[in-house]
Amino acid sequence: MAGPVRWMERRRIVDIRFLGTAIAVDFIVVPMVAFGPSRFVAGDRALLLGAPLVLLTPCVDYVIVFTGLAGGARERLLAATPLLMLLQIVLLPIYLLLFAGPNTVSMIEIEPFLEAFLVLIVIPLLAAVTVQWVGRRHRFGRAIEAVLQVITVPLMMATLAVVIGSQIAAVSMRIASLLLVVPLYIAFPVIMVVVGLSASRLARLDVPATRALVFSGSTRNSLVVLPLALALAESLSVAALAVVTQTVVELVVMVILVRLVPRLTGQRRAADKIAHR
Repeated sequence: MAGPVRWMERRRIVDIRFLGTAIAVDFIVVPMVAFGPSRFVAGDRALLLGAPLVLLTPCVDYVIVFTGLAGGARERLLAATPLLMLLQIVLLPIYLLLFAGPNTVSMIEIEPFLEAFLVLIVIPLLAAVTVQWVGRRHRFGRAIEAVLQVITVPLMMATLAVVIGSQIAAVSMRIASLLLVVPLYIAFPVIMVVVGLSASRLARLDVPATRALVFSGSTRNSLVVLPLALALAESLSVAALAVVTQTVVELVVMVILVRLVPRLTGQRRAADKIAHR
């Protein structure tokens, strides 16, 4: 019985239906949602690069925390994280070319961009995969993984505080330009909540998975892409500030969604029960 039980538990965590829906939402629907509003900043190359840079990358870190706070299937979202990260690494250059155009993309200095990408994204990602691989085979690895799980949230909050604190003065100095992207950053999660609820209904996801999908589609990967934005040329420095601005707006929106999403999905569950009577 132990074998079938473990297989069923693993199948519940690695939910193919949820994974497929999350990929469709994050990499097919999100670019379509973000493209139209991004045209409002098409006159500023830095904003045209910075806004898509953050909006086209689904969050793989603190989205797990917010999903858990809202009663979502955080374990299924955590299981989907490596694939979501891999896909955004592969697809982001293509999306940036489509959104910003070859002239703007050609302004990116490749060497510092690649250095930031390798040191701050690829190496930590490989380290995380290595720890998980060792954890499945050795007690020492499981101990390391347990410690990392305990300190993840405090470290993440400290990182957010440092990032916002270090850039907030620069944001205030360029506030006139950055105000152009604030409506975009507010509209995006509003639209994606509706998209997430609709997609979950089409995929017939349960309530915890629905909540996880809504947060996955609404939350962006600002902490990961900020180092890439900071590695851009000086003439594109506002792109990094656009990413920080999105982080500030998103944190406020996420606090609201932690309270709102359970209510919306609770209403949906009640409606489904009535429909099946």
